[in-house]
Amino acid sequence: MIEHVGGAVIPTGFDVPVEPLRRAAHYSGEPGCIAEARSFAALFLGRLRTEWCAAIDETTQDKVLLVVSELVTNADRHSNGPYILDMEGTDDAVTVCVYDSSSALPRRFPKDPERIGRHGLEIVHALAAEVSVERVPVGKRVRAVLRLSAG
Repeated sequence: MIEHVGGAVIPTGFDVPVEPLRRAAHYSGEPGCIAEARSFAALFLGRLRTEWCAAIDETTQDKVLLVVSELVTNADRHSNGPYILDMEGTDDAVTVCVYDSSSALPRRFPKDPERIGRHGLEIVHALAAEVSVERVPVGKRVRAVLRLSAG
């Protein structure tokens, strides 16, 4: 809140949001969904900058978008149904969750520069501070938490 005293504007320190910013989007798996998910994530980060005054530099934004791409691509390739991208953020961190209908848990393969493909979860683990995978009643949820850094 901002108080106006004798024409002066005085910040009271209560204008920081209390609840994390949270948005979700549903994708059918049609062509273009991965690009749509990246666009959704970029808009989410823009709102996080505005509503939470989050300092998100270009490198951090690129990391978040890469994690979104990897997780949504995995859901697109390995599930037989729609998937959901759920994002939550504050000025400290962004959580990216992808829910899909497959109950098969993803496997993280050992590092192998000779291997073609199957590097998605390896990339997510390299970029995120935390990664978890769990079965949910209709499939699974893959969750990655990325810390935010100032530019």
